Amino acid sequence: MPIKAVIFDIGGVVCRSPLLAIAAYEREHALPPNYINCAIQGRGAQGAWQRFERGEMALWPFYDAFGQELSDAGANNALYARYCTRRGTECPPLPARVRVDGRELFGRMARESASFDVLVVEAIRRIRAAGRWRVIALTNNFSLAPADMLRPPAEEHTRRVRAELAFLGWDEGPTPPRLRALFDDFCDSSALGMRKPEPAFYLRACSRNGIAPSEAVFLDDLGVNLRAARALGMDTIHVPIGGARGAIRQLEEKLGIGLMSGDEPGRTASKL
Repeated sequence: MPIKAVIFDIGGVVCRSPLLAIAAYEREHALPPNYINCAIQGRGAQGAWQRFERGEMALWPFYDAFGQELSDAGANNALYARYCTRRGTECPPLPARVRVDGRELFGRMARESASFDVLVVEAIRRIRAAGRWRVIALTNNFSLAPADMLRPPAEEHTRRVRAELAFLGWDEGPTPPRLRALFDDFCDSSALGMRKPEPAFYLRACSRNGIAPSEAVFLDDLGVNLRAARALGMDTIHVPIGGARGAIRQLEEKLGIGLMSGDEPGRTASKL
């Protein structure tokens, strides 16, 4: 079927990947590569990360729960050993104790994701200028407005929130208006109460925009999210870290228009 929409992941596609911050944290704390990712994913749908992305947890309780889960060496070592078995690789020595500060790690991830990939931004602008396709964001995102933050806060609480926004690099919130403005529709996990790779999240994005899954091409940096999209009939493009240029070339072939200027691969900008 003809393509009617292009759907973009945000972190790792439009913006820098938070996985870069995780990898740096693992190196600094002598943790094996992908140890933290395994711990996050291994918690399943009810993990702190997953609940936070669905808008079910406030920020400060999330920090505590996130740190506690990532510091559970017994559970996380077992998850990592199974990961090595699936990959057919030898499991390295694993830590007897782990101490992860949830606030520190998440802050680094948030700040890492604050800059935009100018190649992808240019592609989005050219697609929208053509006027032939819907351009949609489908993102596992975070909210700073759970119920306990919607009440008028005390002055001290207001200062605390402002300080935390600055710490996270979220002076304009987790989703800056200039980022939302790039898209015809912005499907946010924390607002819709569902997240990738849950099929319902993809289907909601399609229904909101009047398309069938088979009429969309979807770009993401994570294989698990791409597999879920393909299972629904979407065309997909993998965007590896540092691989935006190749991914945009693939998108050019699918859409039949030029999407790039002379920007260097991997170049990022903090402002749009």
